[in-house]
Amino acid sequence: MKVLEVIHGYPPEYNAGSEVYTQTIARGIVKAGHEVAVFTREEDPYRPDFDIRLDNDLQVPSIRIYLANHARSRDRYRHVGMDAAFYKVLSKEKPDVVHIGHLNHLSTGIPEIASRAGALVVYTFHDFWLACPRGQFMQMGLGESEIWKSCPGQNDRRCAIHCMSRIWGGVPEREGDDVSQWIRWVKNRMMEIQYQMKHIDLFISPSIHMRDRMITELGINPNKVIFEPYGFDLTRLEGRQRMRDKSIYFGYIGRITASKGIDHLLKAFGKTIGEANLNIYGRAGFPDAPALKRIENGLDSNRRDRIKWSPEYRNEEIVTAVFNNIDVIVVPSIWDENSPLVIQEAQQAGIPVITADHGGMSELVEHGVNGLLFKHRDVDDLANRLQDAINNPDSIIQLGKRGYLHSTNGCIPDIEGHVNRMMDLFRKPLERKRGIETGFEIIIPGR
Repeated sequence: MKVLEVIHGYPPEYNAGSEVYTQTIARGIVKAGHEVAVFTREEDPYRPDFDIRLDNDLQVPSIRIYLANHARSRDRYRHVGMDAAFYKVLSKEKPDVVHIGHLNHLSTGIPEIASRAGALVVYTFHDFWLACPRGQFMQMGLGESEIWKSCPGQNDRRCAIHCMSRIWGGVPEREGDDVSQWIRWVKNRMMEIQYQMKHIDLFISPSIHMRDRMITELGINPNKVIFEPYGFDLTRLEGRQRMRDKSIYFGYIGRITASKGIDHLLKAFGKTIGEANLNIYGRAGFPDAPALKRIENGLDSNRRDRIKWSPEYRNEEIVTAVFNNIDVIVVPSIWDENSPLVIQEAQQAGIPVITADHGGMSELVEHGVNGLLFKHRDVDDLANRLQDAINNPDSIIQLGKRGYLHSTNGCIPDIEGHVNRMMDLFRKPLERKRGIETGFEIIIPGR
């Protein structure tokens, strides 16, 4: 089978969960004896829009990576220039399956192009982007009393007022025009999503929470949405060696951004007492640094001096760079996380996790069994769980030995089994689709 992976970024330049997963499954597909290429984007302001550069995976050079330049737009959802770039790659690669991990920063036209060319089109949910223009169901309204408020669901007017208000014209006498304009924009976007979903043959959801909410939000036929957990390269999660001292070390791993709740973690850690340290791992130079540093500087010196900021690490070195240096992983996200990779990677290494009792996070951690749960978005309750770990370090570290909840031996799903299951899911619908005659010609603007 020949697979074309579609994702809005690829490591090492982009290292969020969906990008890391795409790299892992691409390598797994090759290892299983299939062929794979990747269509993704990069941001080079000195090259023309949608210009394609060919590269290769650093560890598996047979994986061809097509990087379409997209340096000047982040908010549009449809780009005919990106459609043309994708069609060019599609025509060259001629894949059996187009597996989409994300369309943000690419183009919503990709599913239709892939489907009309005869490929089986599969979409894996990594966040809510198909149903939510911002992707995480967190409101981003301007001047509202509650910042980063959880959104109850997609609604054209709600999207306009509670998210798009930050880019209104802002003239009070014309607020009605602003509202109407962005309601139309959101409505048109959601109409485009519904149209493109007709060209997606199968949806994959790594969590039950994500599956249920996307079915409800978008009205997808439940029979087209398969629950399939992520798969991992277990070889790079082996060999953890942790020499404990009198202090317990908490660790945060991930993007340094508001949705991840790092401000909550800093404030909660500041409320604790006793022997504890906090290591935060993330890409250097992140834009939120000054604000987070101000929160840190406002803590008591006994806590402020125990916080360490460490640079981003190579994914292949997570054990030596991170897991050997911490005792407990904390995942304080304030959005409805899907199925955080870091929780499962920690569990494979025998590390307990403290996370929220919400979304896909609570599907992976059972309180008092393989970690601790706190009330979602509650700084005080997070502080209580951190204090529990400080007061009883041996007890929480023992919880890490349980590992992954959904296997008898505590091991997370391996990439080999995941790839095999995915290929099995692809075969029957691919055979059905091959029985349908297809033909498609894309019109490239300017030609």
